[in-house]
Amino acid sequence: MVTIARADDLAVVGADGGAWAAPLGTAQPVDPRSAPASPWMAIGAISDDGLSMGFDEDSESFTPWGLSSPFRTVVTSSTRTFQFTMWETKRPVVRSLMFRQDIANLDPTDGVVSFAESGTVTPDRRSWIFDIYDGENFERIYVPEGEITDRGDITAAQGEMQGYEVTVTAYPDSAGNISYRSYLAPELFEVNS
Repeated sequence: MVTIARADDLAVVGADGGAWAAPLGTAQPVDPRSAPASPWMAIGAISDDGLSMGFDEDSESFTPWGLSSPFRTVVTSSTRTFQFTMWETKRPVVRSLMFRQDIANLDPTDGVVSFAESGTVTPDRRSWIFDIYDGENFERIYVPEGEITDRGDITAAQGEMQGYEVTVTAYPDSAGNISYRSYLAPELFEVNS
């Protein structure tokens, strides 16, 4: 009988995590285990749906004459997205992201924050960090250039937490990379296992 190799310490449950945003071009911390410091701004509480990472790819298949199966496939489009719902809707950085506002516009005057939403959308690219925690397991995703490209409806209802559901699309940086990933490698982990 075949023995199936299983190691529960190599499985990850996204039990906790966080997100940070910073001005476009902000470098990630040198040590991925370090908390992001200013100018990184914490997003705060994220809904219990957590973080969804999307892979949207299109491809073109080429089937030679005389065959019914393709012998070559080329990926023609590849997009990475990160979707989550921000629950701390009164946090200045959260409002800044949701409404495409410079955070300086959200300083209160006499205890009141007021701003106008423009009818003309302008690009609002920023740098992003997403952390995923599962006990001692840890993964960090750094997106040097990302932009909120989809915003969900905002519902204000009794018995429901108001949240801002957003989708961040990752764009290539000057090196052509859309994200940089770091994770803690379990002891005794071998690449060929």
